[in-house]
Amino acid sequence: MSLQPLVSLYRYTLEPIAPFTWFGINVCSLDLVATFRLCIALRQVREALHAKHERLAPAEERSFLREASTTLMVVFGGEAIIGPLLGVPPSFMLSAISPGLYIAAQAVVEYIPVLPSMSLNTELPLSLVDGFTRAMLLCSLIPPAVITHASPVISSSPWTLLLSSLVIANGGFFITNMFSFLEPTPLKLTTPPELKPYGWTTTDLWCAPLITGLYALLTHAQPFWAEFHGVISTVLGGAGDKVEPMDPESARALCALILAGIFSTRTAKDFGLVWKRSVAEKLKTQ
Repeated sequence: MSLQPLVSLYRYTLEPIAPFTWFGINVCSLDLVATFRLCIALRQVREALHAKHERLAPAEERSFLREASTTLMVVFGGEAIIGPLLGVPPSFMLSAISPGLYIAAQAVVEYIPVLPSMSLNTELPLSLVDGFTRAMLLCSLIPPAVITHASPVISSSPWTLLLSSLVIANGGFFITNMFSFLEPTPLKLTTPPELKPYGWTTTDLWCAPLITGLYALLTHAQPFWAEFHGVISTVLGGAGDKVEPMDPESARALCALILAGIFSTRTAKDFGLVWKRSVAEKLKTQ
């Protein structure tokens, strides 16, 4: 299967676009898609929780500052945790473009009168978009911070790479859930879903290090992954010759396809498209 169409799509969506280029700001269409997708999804989740809470007790009045803080926490929370550990300043400390973009998008989303609630018809197509944007984070944004690190110990450590991916991709949501930012109540400390029974099965939790590891394996991002790729090739019956790495753009495109499949499966399961076992058993007896 040729990955060239996806590679070309990435190249197109990563081109800076107007009117941002008029002011020397590098914002691409992929940035806008990812930004609005997140802001809309957070509002949908917030409204669903609000509707559920209103049946029990009056909800606290929301402010735009809280909504914007929630979005920024989701986006940059993990980076704020891992940055000091790596000795790398978080991106929001170096440039105001990305935080400003999210705040502006949040303001636009808040002024939309009505948003449809999450459903299979809306979330299934958007799962493909999520796979496309998440691959950008896990393959092109997180690995360079580790593999180009000044310390040889850090730059060559596969554990550091996988842990960084896990924390950066999930740390923001973890903090947001822990302090109930999305709940229609005053901020309070609570147990995040990831720490509840079977929370480790959350798709976003395990897919981050999995995809980053796969990308590193395919591109030989670190010496460990090059050796590991050779071992896998030998076990699978390879000739024992040196395994050549895949080019980064093709590897990212492949990871995007895998993520799109993972997220589509999750959506189908969450909205009941996947048959339950009891239904399948009933059909077998008919």
